[in-house]
Amino acid sequence: MISSTTEIRVRYAETDMMGIAYHRNYLTWFEVARVKMLDEINCPYRALELQGFRLPVLEVSVRYLQPLTFDDRATVKATISKKPMLRIEVDYEIRSEDKLIATGFTRHAFINPEGRPTRPPSDFLAAVEPFF
Repeated sequence: MISSTTEIRVRYAETDMMGIAYHRNYLTWFEVARVKMLDEINCPYRALELQGFRLPVLEVSVRYLQPLTFDDRATVKATISKKPMLRIEVDYEIRSEDKLIATGFTRHAFINPEGRPTRPPSDFLAAVEPFF
């Protein structure tokens, strides 16, 4: 299992007219956590792109449980529980002050520059191997 935690602070621009964090921002926070997790296993997303690999989102889900408001601090935990192969599934939890705020997941596929599914690069597989 691979896991990473990222701290966020809700900016004023991320809230709606009701003062609540706009629902779309949760996907951005998921991405921030996912990119950090890849950095932490020494397989940055940018390096994958430079090798010609992409990881488009195939599916996404968010379950909103509690609201966040301007200036709230929260942690976003990203976890990969299943060994990635052609696809990667990342689970997320957002917590603030010990309250579960939201949960969700994203599913991604490795594709080549032509948009066709492909196996991940060997250095990526080597980076994730110790976790599974």
